[in-house]
Amino acid sequence: MALAVVGVGVGRTGTNSLQEALQRLLGGRCYHMSEVLGHLDDHVPAWRRAVAGQTVDWSSVFDGYRACVDWPAAACWRQLADANPDAVVLLSERDFPEQWWASFEKTILEVMRRGSIDPAMDDWFAMGVEMLDADLGPGWDQRDSAIAGYLRRNAAVRAEVPAHRLVEWKPSDGWGPLCDALGVPVPDEPFPVTNSTSEFRAVAGLDGAG
Repeated sequence: MALAVVGVGVGRTGTNSLQEALQRLLGGRCYHMSEVLGHLDDHVPAWRRAVAGQTVDWSSVFDGYRACVDWPAAACWRQLADANPDAVVLLSERDFPEQWWASFEKTILEVMRRGSIDPAMDDWFAMGVEMLDADLGPGWDQRDSAIAGYLRRNAAVRAEVPAHRLVEWKPSDGWGPLCDALGVPVPDEPFPVTNSTSEFRAVAGLDGAG
């Protein structure tokens, strides 16, 4: 089954909330980094090949899914947009790039700096480094270069994705742009707000560790 939505926004742009929202709107599963953690043996090698520009059987990776958001899919946005030509291409962003960096630095970046504490996660961490190098550039662990990479890759999305396919979204936008793009009614419920910085840090064991 082809994806209905290809999310091309990087992590910490409301992607976990988008995952829940798209599952509600599409009545099917939405792929997110959290899904990779449940498929370390087969999905991590596939994503490492994809980030390296090699051919990947996307039908195997996305079997049973209707959409994707977040990294690592966002790092392979060109391949996925091409492989799903009828899909909405969804670019999620924060209101300001500095806002994105502040969240990224306290969550994903801190996990990457801590490194693998379980041999079973070694390949996942290698994937993460390769993914961030490819998507943001090799200076992704430094504020100015990371922000420059964030702006550069988002500008590339806008330049390369046809306007009729591209939907730009920020967390404050809620349901509206998603429902308009998918041609579905706005649910009679609040837009999900999940995976705040504090929630991420708690789940990842970043507070009080060591």
